[in-house]
Amino acid sequence: MLRQKIYNIINRDHKGMWAGRVYDWYMLVMIMASIVPLMFIEDYPVFRLIEIVTVSAFIIDYLFRWFTCTLLLKRGWMSYVIYPFTPMAIVDLLSILPGLNLISPEFKLLRMTRLLKIVRLLKIFRYSDKITIFLRVLKKERQVLLSVLMLALFYIFLTALVMFNAEPHINPHTGEVTFHSFFDALYWATVTLTTVGYGDLCPVTDIGRVVSMLSSLFGVAIIALPSGVITASYLEELRDYRKGSVKDCASDTCGKACQSDSLR
Repeated sequence: MLRQKIYNIINRDHKGMWAGRVYDWYMLVMIMASIVPLMFIEDYPVFRLIEIVTVSAFIIDYLFRWFTCTLLLKRGWMSYVIYPFTPMAIVDLLSILPGLNLISPEFKLLRMTRLLKIVRLLKIFRYSDKITIFLRVLKKERQVLLSVLMLALFYIFLTALVMFNAEPHINPHTGEVTFHSFFDALYWATVTLTTVGYGDLCPVTDIGRVVSMLSSLFGVAIIALPSGVITASYLEELRDYRKGSVKDCASDTCGKACQSDSLR
């Protein structure tokens, strides 16, 4: 059946098909090529050709996936209605719109067309095994990561609140305004917690400097905790993926052997 053959090629669950691997690499090349014009300020004529070729490939891919969505969603004719509202289908549509010039001139003045083209990088999630594994890791460890995130947000808010009320809003040494608003304090707390510390906002009081040192030390612990969890889970997922690949290869080998025996 034509629908099933197309689905097998464009769907990454069928790793053993050479046509599927070729299609994945082709789409990865199209995605990366579509991003090349964003790396230049000037608009060269060849960029227009790249846009036509890549957007045509995106349109064909979108139509193929819409055509085979009944096999993916298994909802009958309702699949054709549901599919355009799925997350990856929305990403596909946003990737196509800038090339079709469907954005109004007002949005173009705000450079929204170029920004929407960046969305095309999200399409890589569909064609990369390693990114798929990483997304599974994030989903598997989401409770731990959310707990760490909530702890970090609480500490950022707390230190920002302390800093905003402890520090003078005008630096007594230079006379310059240090923290214009509470958002400045939140910005300082975030870059300090992540141990970046750009230095554009600095505490001048002893209390502020003590809070700054504690925030930097606490930031090391905040970053180290999810890193260990993600690394351990990623290695586990990678081992499972390799075992699955070996089983697929073994089944393909057995299938070919059985087919050759039947021909004999």
